[in-house]
Amino acid sequence: MQSVSRKANAVLRPLASRALSTQSSVDPSEYGSKVFVGAVADKYLKKQGESAAILDDPKWPVTKADKVAAALLEWGKDSNATTITHWFQPLGSTMVRHGMSAQVHNNMFTFTKDAKPVYSFSGSALIRGESDGSSFPSGGIRATHTAGGYTVLDSSSPIFMRGDTIFVPTIFVSWTGHAIDEKTPLLRSMDALNKEGKRLMKALGYNVPGVVPNIGLEQEFFLVPRDAFARRLDLQLTGRTIMGKMPPRGQEMCDHYMAPLNPHAHACIAEIQEECFRLGIPLRTRHREVAPNQYELAPAFGIASAQSDQNLMVMQIATEVAARHNLACLLHEKPFAGVNGSGKHNNWSLGTPDGVNLLNAAQVTAASGNPAVFPIIIAAVVDAVDRHGDLLRCAVACPGNDFRLGACEAPPAIITTYLGEDLTRFLEAFRAGETAAYAPVAKTLSAGVEGIAPFEVPAEDRNRTSPFPYGGHRFEFRALGSSENPCFVNTVLNAAVADAFARFADAIEGGRAPREVAGEALGAAWRAIFNGDGYSAEWGAEAERRGVWRIDSGVEALDRLAADKNVALFERLGVLSPAETAARRAVLLAHYAGTVELEAAVLADLLAQHIAPALKAAGQDR
Repeated sequence: MQSVSRKANAVLRPLASRALSTQSSVDPSEYGSKVFVGAVADKYLKKQGESAAILDDPKWPVTKADKVAAALLEWGKDSNATTITHWFQPLGSTMVRHGMSAQVHNNMFTFTKDAKPVYSFSGSALIRGESDGSSFPSGGIRATHTAGGYTVLDSSSPIFMRGDTIFVPTIFVSWTGHAIDEKTPLLRSMDALNKEGKRLMKALGYNVPGVVPNIGLEQEFFLVPRDAFARRLDLQLTGRTIMGKMPPRGQEMCDHYMAPLNPHAHACIAEIQEECFRLGIPLRTRHREVAPNQYELAPAFGIASAQSDQNLMVMQIATEVAARHNLACLLHEKPFAGVNGSGKHNNWSLGTPDGVNLLNAAQVTAASGNPAVFPIIIAAVVDAVDRHGDLLRCAVACPGNDFRLGACEAPPAIITTYLGEDLTRFLEAFRAGETAAYAPVAKTLSAGVEGIAPFEVPAEDRNRTSPFPYGGHRFEFRALGSSENPCFVNTVLNAAVADAFARFADAIEGGRAPREVAGEALGAAWRAIFNGDGYSAEWGAEAERRGVWRIDSGVEALDRLAADKNVALFERLGVLSPAETAARRAVLLAHYAGTVELEAAVLADLLAQHIAPALKAAGQDR
């Protein structure tokens, strides 16, 4: 895994020199230059008598579509990008579809009789497009004789430009209005969370303009020499090695994590970041991971819909840039046995449009003037984890992740949350009637060195074995697989918490005391709080005794979509209709089975065409 052939070394040596001599070749003034927001959009919208401020209004597609379309056309002409595409996310794309997106590119001009281009782009063409819905996985919602599918612009995610093409993020729905993509349910769940979050906050005496889920996705991946990748049919077709032998050196010495970047990988990752910076994707962190040739890129937080789009683009760009550096980017959760696999930690928080983090105790208490708001929000999240842990497990189920979960490199398939002893004690006191605000107590450490001043550390240690730990101001869903589209897991998180918010608001509006409502919910859900070692042998037995959600099989986890409570949850919140839920379950199960069948076929091919002939040639076939 670690070795690089002489041939690859020779090809890559100039790139290594570049990586060592310069951190970045992109001018800071180019950051965000390929995304239609801020100053970029302002320049062209002013010619239409508007400003970039109109893009902050989610209703601009109804009121200003023609103005924005005209501005986009001028932006494209000035940038030699006169092709435009609606960019959407079909179901069943994990590990099989490049970029996990679909797109049809159309030119924004026609030709006259004398072969001169005539440029034209309308607001209606910007807002809506049409496609064949039956050629994508739909779980039976679409068929060849009922094939209509429609793309509709998503105003929560910015329009951007790559090469000669302007990309318009869209949803994808059928002629009947059914969601046949990953994005539509996410946006519906965000609406539900906003609606129920505002209701609950109002019931607590805190009027907010909205409640928005913000996420930050830590993307892990491997970079390996492309000539080695080309010799492995299994890596090319399935994303992982179906068979193989461990090298003498793996990760036993713990020498890879956060070590200096391999110069070849450094050059590749720097170029990935440069391209992402131009698209306004804030990839601020890069480092080596635990396994040989494993790396991570992580952005700043952003709204869940736009961050999900950006994550898919990061994965696509990483794959394409790696090829230019004679490397292969492996996004599978477990490309190699015997070393750590890759995840995509989904850091999730709740905010208001005016900048208050609702999971930050100090901020929300100061903004609301009510110290009970923070513990009631935490109580609702704990309730959601306890009640809908099966859906959270379902949302991260795929064949690659089944190799990774619970393998002492990722959280187990037991869905609980870690709050830390400090916050747990506070919630116990809150249930008992304590009215003080939560104020986490930091502690001071000394390094024992005269020249290094004492420093503060958080009140709680970091628990890497929990699938959903509270990290101070956010929760981190650590179980998501590296290859997966983050839309579904955030759809489930948003829906589960929106459901808890709705039940809390119903009870409080009905006359019950907020503390009583939250305390009762915490009492029922307390089993879902686990602050110990999730990798320990004892935890499995303890989890079973508690009765928390544990689903080891990915197939069984996916089947939980059909559970009555989950069908009712999605229908009640307007996230998925029963027909859409059934279709999604069918697509996910078919994708799981198809992936495993592909791996079996590749194994048979390797044995028949490679292993057996090699053994025979070596006289070892008897």
